[in-house]
Amino acid sequence: MPGLGKRTSSHLEKAKTRLSAIRSISSSLDMGKGLSIQAYSALVEKTRQRVDAYNATVAMLDADRVVMQEAEKELQELTEKMLLGVAIEFGKDSPEYKIAGGIRKSERKRPDRKKANQSEPHPALS
Repeated sequence: MPGLGKRTSSHLEKAKTRLSAIRSISSSLDMGKGLSIQAYSALVEKTRQRVDAYNATVAMLDADRVVMQEAEKELQELTEKMLLGVAIEFGKDSPEYKIAGGIRKSERKRPDRKKANQSEPHPALS
C-alpha cells in the first residue's frame, strides 16, 4: 500500500510569486482593510509552515506504517507457527487443533475426482 505522499500547494506557490511581484511595486504597500504586504507575507509564511508540518506528519505516518506492517508480518508468522505447534503436539485430527483454529483432517472436504478409466469414452473413439 502506497504512503500518503508529501504535499505541495499550488496556492502557496502562486501566493509567493504574487507577493514577490507586489513587493517589486512597493515593499510597504498597504491598501487598507487588511490588504497589506505585511499581512499577505504573514499568511504566506503561516501556510508554508502548515504545509511543512503536514509533510512532517506524513513522513512520520509512513514510517509508522512500515513498522506496523513489519509487526503484523511477525505476528502472522508466529500465529502460523502456533497452529503448527498445536498440530505437532496434538495431531491435525485432534479437538485441540480445531480449538486452536485449524480444520481437523477428518473434517476436510475432499474434491470429487473421477478416475481416468471410469470416465465416459471419448466420442471420437466410439
